[in-house]
Amino acid sequence: MQHVYAGTGVALFTMMLMPLYRVGFGPTAIDRIVAVNVIGTKTAVLLVVIGEIFGRIEMFVDFALAYALLNFLASIAVARFFFKTRAASGELDPLP
Repeated sequence: MQHVYAGTGVALFTMMLMPLYRVGFGPTAIDRIVAVNVIGTKTAVLLVVIGEIFGRIEMFVDFALAYALLNFLASIAVARFFFKTRAASGELDPLP
């Protein structure tokens, strides 16, 4: 069963390469934010798989949940920052 988990981990890591390309060559900042969020989500799942491989699933699930929460909050913060900077430059109307 360890080989299945290792294969799953390698597959998840391989799937992170496509969004990594989007982070580097994304046409807009929003595309890059979404790509970083996708990579963070896959990393949280990869942490759970690593925990199963090492037999310490309870510890790695805690790490994965904390990482996923930080990833979500960081994505919201960066998106809000870009919204405010675009609103300040006059590209779109700010919220009341």
